[in-house]
Amino acid sequence: MNIVVNAHNTFVATGGCTFDPKKPTVVFVHGSGLDHRSWALQSRWFAFHGFSVFAPDLPGHSLSEGEPIKSIEDMGKWLVKALKVAGCESIHLVGHSQGFLVALEAASSLGTKLKTLTAVASASSIPVNEALVEAAKKSPADAADMLLKWGFGSQSQSGVSAVPGMQPIGIGRQIMSSNPLAIDLIACTRYKNGIKRARNIQIPSNVILATEDKNTPHRFGLELADILNAKTTSIDNAGHMLPMESPKKSLDAIKSFILKNSE
Repeated sequence: MNIVVNAHNTFVATGGCTFDPKKPTVVFVHGSGLDHRSWALQSRWFAFHGFSVFAPDLPGHSLSEGEPIKSIEDMGKWLVKALKVAGCESIHLVGHSQGFLVALEAASSLGTKLKTLTAVASASSIPVNEALVEAAKKSPADAADMLLKWGFGSQSQSGVSAVPGMQPIGIGRQIMSSNPLAIDLIACTRYKNGIKRARNIQIPSNVILATEDKNTPHRFGLELADILNAKTTSIDNAGHMLPMESPKKSLDAIKSFILKNSE
């Protein structure tokens, strides 16, 4: 579906079902340079199991208009406004990598509407290698190649795919090459509020990690989980691109937590 946020058309994937704001809504926030497609399996499952799904392309990404937002803080404000425009009443917020930092920023402004918070392959801060940032400024495609070499685990690098006939590395490269990857990476590097925000979270929280994550190493995810007092799941043989690389296992970890906290 399309909604208008700050006078710009915003594309929001709904998992294949009509969006109903009166249902509990699972909000999926994508990572740097990505879009709604990174949540394809997860979105579809929730949409067909009693939830509404709200998986936006951030401004300037893929199907959404507008200028890319340059800070995590402002991305969080944008997300709160987008959810208000959509009329969401009960929210389960899920963020991958940068998307979780955005979720942290949004959380305090959502009040009692926010029921749960889930981090996927993330941490309280995500400093980015300067060489990667410089590469992204010159060529998003070249930077995507660098990031995806680091971002997927060993099995994916050898050609294993959770989705028959599809190669997640190739899909990731296609998405990132057309999106404002440098702006997103710089926003991650500059974000310093994560620990403060995480310490203020009082709702049930969930942290899903990958043992081969080179972008936000496993130990940093465990530190985040400790701050949040969160349920923690570690997925073996997978890297930073968990939603795309290990969609079934990441879905299982997300849905078991949300279903338990929706009763």
